[in-house]
Amino acid sequence: MAKTVLVVDDDPTQRRLLQAVLEKQGHHAQCAEDGEAGLAAVKRGGVDVVMLDMVMPGMDGIETLEAMKAFNAELPVIVLTAHGGIETVVKAMRAGACDFFVKPASPERIAVSIRNALKVKDLSGEVNRLKKTKSGQLGFGDMIAGAPAMRQVVRLGERAAKSNIPILITGESGVGKELVARSIAAASDRAGRPFVAVNCGAIPENLVESTLFGHEKGAFTGAVAKHLGKFQEADGGTLFLDEIGELPLDMQVKLLRALQEGEVDPVGGKRPLKVDVRIVSATNRDLADQVKEGQFREDLFYRLNVFPIEVPSLAQRREDIPALVRHFIGRFNAQEGKAVLDANSQTMDLLAKHDWKGNVRQLENAVFRAVVLSDSDYLTPEDFPQISGLAPTLDSGPAQVADASVPEAEPSAFADAVEESGVDILDAGGHLRSLEHIERDLIAFAIETYSGRMAEVARRLGVGRSTLYRKVREYELDVDNFREAG
Repeated sequence: MAKTVLVVDDDPTQRRLLQAVLEKQGHHAQCAEDGEAGLAAVKRGGVDVVMLDMVMPGMDGIETLEAMKAFNAELPVIVLTAHGGIETVVKAMRAGACDFFVKPASPERIAVSIRNALKVKDLSGEVNRLKKTKSGQLGFGDMIAGAPAMRQVVRLGERAAKSNIPILITGESGVGKELVARSIAAASDRAGRPFVAVNCGAIPENLVESTLFGHEKGAFTGAVAKHLGKFQEADGGTLFLDEIGELPLDMQVKLLRALQEGEVDPVGGKRPLKVDVRIVSATNRDLADQVKEGQFREDLFYRLNVFPIEVPSLAQRREDIPALVRHFIGRFNAQEGKAVLDANSQTMDLLAKHDWKGNVRQLENAVFRAVVLSDSDYLTPEDFPQISGLAPTLDSGPAQVADASVPEAEPSAFADAVEESGVDILDAGGHLRSLEHIERDLIAFAIETYSGRMAEVARRLGVGRSTLYRKVREYELDVDNFREAG
């Protein structure tokens, strides 16, 4: 899916020119004739980047920029000006603009500016996510929960957060049970207090008691110092017991006592310690079956299963897959320094129809791999060979434009055109020309044939776009003139 770029300019000629450039680059362009219309478009949603003129009647550029930033601080805004005065630029950057350029700008300058703006947006989003996670503020509003099954999870979670009722979150592995638990904690009156997560299945059996309840110095061999258990670490906040079904039976007895009495007995301690924790547990097992088989205590099960919340599998919420894919692309762009814009429509269809046995975690890892290996603007089915069955094209990955209207040429037509184009293989003496000279002429011909659409040129030549731009610089080809001619 193409990115949506909003052009706000009172000059209809400038709007048309920018719209043509943006659409040629594969973006979806929206236009607004003044600041009020631009602000209204931003408030309606769906805008990824704004290109904003500084001089307009009514709300000028600075006023519009400040209003847009007040509504959505993370929205990247590129300011346009007919005059490159340093005061105007400084004022715009202080108001929150991420870039500027003087009109008219070359298509390459516009493309680079939009790419950088999207990269800044990804970085800003990732920093904001990490800050919220660290401060315990990552809540239901940050979850991707558009599917009906997930909206039900959000409704139940918001209700449960208003009390200290014990919650049991169930669901398959990889569905995001910990994210639901964190969102409940963020929506409760314990928000901002400790959130301590414990994977009960990952603790060695002989260390479970010490890990949960703590120990005193010298309590056992290797206990060289006093250690606070997870209950004490979470005092005043929330304790998330993940994979609670993995807890050994003898520890289940001690956990039940801790829940009933509100106190813990550290290993080697002389007296119990009072703790105030909100318990949220999770499991991918059927605890009721485990109770029947004698693998889980019935009294502990009833103590934990007061308010059950079942998180659906990814197969039950396929409507969320496109949003999840874009979220992961933005996150991994920021983490890995990549600049993937999106996944094209064929790829989205492929991912939405796939049976994700590992749920959201498997989807996340698949997108991670694709983003790291992709050399294109858009993820393609070839970037998911384990799903599509297509061989990946690592170094020569096609720079495809999603949903862009690029005309398909007949295979033989291009070959005939090359033959008639003057891209000679032989020199005047009938000898083979050097590969470098042939390559230069072929790239120049391809750029002219496809009107400077570099993504399409790269795809047709079978090279990565970064490789294509490097060769354009090496051969000193004038791309701007080809685009103007197109």
